[in-house]
Amino acid sequence: MSLEIKVPVLPESVSDATIATWHKKPGDAVKRDENLVDLETDKVVLEVPAPADGILKSISAETGATVTSGELLGVIEEGAAAATPAADEKTTEAPKADKKAAKAEAKAPAKGVEELSPAGRRLATEESIDPSKVAGTGRDGRVTKEDLVQHAKAPAAAAIKASGVTPTPGSRPEERVPMTRMRAKIAERLMQSKNSIAMLTSFNEVNLAEVARMRKQLGERFEKTHGIKLGYMSFFVKAAAEALKRYPVVNASVDGNDVIYHGYQDISIAVSTDRGLVTPVLRDAQDMSFADIEKAIVNYAKKAREGGLTLDDLQGGTFTITNGGTFGSLFSTPIVNPPQSAILGMHTIKERAIVENGQVVAAPMMYIAISYDHRIIDGKDAVLFLVDIKNQLENPHAMLLGL
Repeated sequence: MSLEIKVPVLPESVSDATIATWHKKPGDAVKRDENLVDLETDKVVLEVPAPADGILKSISAETGATVTSGELLGVIEEGAAAATPAADEKTTEAPKADKKAAKAEAKAPAKGVEELSPAGRRLATEESIDPSKVAGTGRDGRVTKEDLVQHAKAPAAAAIKASGVTPTPGSRPEERVPMTRMRAKIAERLMQSKNSIAMLTSFNEVNLAEVARMRKQLGERFEKTHGIKLGYMSFFVKAAAEALKRYPVVNASVDGNDVIYHGYQDISIAVSTDRGLVTPVLRDAQDMSFADIEKAIVNYAKKAREGGLTLDDLQGGTFTITNGGTFGSLFSTPIVNPPQSAILGMHTIKERAIVENGQVVAAPMMYIAISYDHRIIDGKDAVLFLVDIKNQLENPHAMLLGL
């Protein structure tokens, strides 16, 4: 019985998708729910599983093709069995030495694409990496996604050598690679933000000594109780949620000639992935506990690394927090994420000399920034919002009491 493989119903906000990777070729055996093909949209990668056990009979849309909801991708012959060399070997009596060698080879995991995780397969395909040439650090020598990432970051000369091209002294090699749909969408939104928003940025600095002290005093108990570490991000999310209540215009958005004021705080958290920056949303952040926030962020980070974020995870958001400090950024001007009107930028924590009660002391300091849409947010509101964040973080006990 032949079964059609079709593009799943795409969300209303997504008109079409691009075929990123076929993980099987015609004639390959497939198992029910095994991922057959990755479809890349502007925001996420969707996996299309096999509807039944069988053989992939044909492919109707090749890698790189643009497809829409319900469009035919291929056909599976249900229940068919593929002839394999392993099956033929059962009819032939092999010498004992060959059997031992075959047994030893069976124990050694193949380093082909089939052995990689879905995220690893996508990365290997996008970066044109041959997994058999990558040293695996995973269990039993398997190649992990991290191994592929490190391989992709190797010097350009190594990449050129692996491709079979031998550079000559003084040569200046170049490679032209088309943008992925997600990267193209990110570029489009950045230009939209730049061209459609009257963006301005204000800065301040925060002394995080009290937050650091609280994390040291209560961090172990917090982890034992909730099963998650107490990080800095939850303090910033809670502080932002409270400040947004006091300065609702920072939580608003522009729609034509109207300003939409949101009576809730859905805070987007910028997460860096191999494919680009994504911003999953903490919905109703104002009602979330510190533990809820930390668990949600860890879950989103894991899903982002594994390519498991859904459109629902990314849609919406009334305000964004981005942490360039993760990569060592000391100072930056974050870009507003439309249709939102403001974004808070965190940076790396540096111990610096400050004056406190007339004394010069060393303190863990962080520069913070707010970029905002000056069409609806006045400079006074933006600065007062940032000062509110600063005051809460420098007095976290008062923040916890809603003061």
